Amino acid sequence: MARTTQLRTYTVREGLLDEWVRRWRADIVPLRLELGFEIGGAWVDRERNQFVWLVSYDGPETFAERNALYWSSPARKAMNLDPEEYLLSTDDRTVEEHY
Repeated sequence: MARTTQLRTYTVREGLLDEWVRRWRADIVPLRLELGFEIGGAWVDRERNQFVWLVSYDGPETFAERNALYWSSPARKAMNLDPEEYLLSTDDRTVEEHY
C-alpha cells in the first residue's frame, strides 16, 4: 500500500491541553509506533487550545485497516483513555507531501 499521512488537529477542552499532551506522549505514541505508524511531528497552539500532529502509515494494509487495528487492540483498551474526555473536536485530513 502507498504511504498515507494524516494531519490531525484536535481542539482540547479548556485546562486539559497539557494533560492531553502528556497522555498522548506516554500512551498513544508508543502504541502507534509499535503498530508501524510514524509520527511526523506534534505542535501545540495555545491560543486556540489545539493540538496538531502528523501520523503516517506505510505498510501492507491501508491506513484505515491499521487504524482499526490500533483502536481494537487490547493495549489501546487498557489505556483507559477516552478522547471525548479531552477533545471538543477533531479534524483529520489525509495530506500528500509536496515541496
